[in-house]
Amino acid sequence: MRFRDIKKQSKHKQKTPVQNTHYAIYVDKIKAFIIDTFMIYIPILYLITYVIMGGKDEFQESQLAPLFAVTLYGLIYAFLISRFGQTPGKKAYNIRVVSDKDDENISFLRAFLRFLAFLFSGTIIIGLLLPLFRKDKKALHDIVCHTVEIVQK
Repeated sequence: MRFRDIKKQSKHKQKTPVQNTHYAIYVDKIKAFIIDTFMIYIPILYLITYVIMGGKDEFQESQLAPLFAVTLYGLIYAFLISRFGQTPGKKAYNIRVVSDKDDENISFLRAFLRFLAFLFSGTIIIGLLLPLFRKDKKALHDIVCHTVEIVQK
C-alpha cells in the first residue's frame, strides 16, 4: 500500500470538529467568570482566611495563603472542566470548554495548564482581549491549550 493511501485513510478516521459550532460570546464568558468567582473562589478565600488562618490580619501577612487559594481554585476549576466541560458559571450560560480538534472534553492536566495560561493572559490583558478580534472568539489561553468555548445545545 502506498504512503499516500495510508495518509488518506488516517485522515478519514480522525474526528473532525462540528462545522456548525456556535462560539460563546465574550460577555457571557465574563458573566460566567464572575459567577465562578463568587461560587468557588470567594468561599475558598473565606475558609482559608477565617477557618484556617484565624482572621484577615494573618491572611494579609501570609505570602502562602493567597497562593494556596489560587492553586486550590485552579485544581477545582481543572477538575470541573475536565470532568463536565463546565464550571457552575459556564453551565449557567450553556458554555462548554472543549478541544478545538474534536469537540471532546479536555484532560485534567490540560485544563490546569489552561487555568495557568488564563492567569498569564489576565496579567498581560491583551490575552483576554483577543476574542474581540477573532472569529472563533479564542483568548490567548485557548490558543495555547488548543481549546474553544462553545455554546452547548
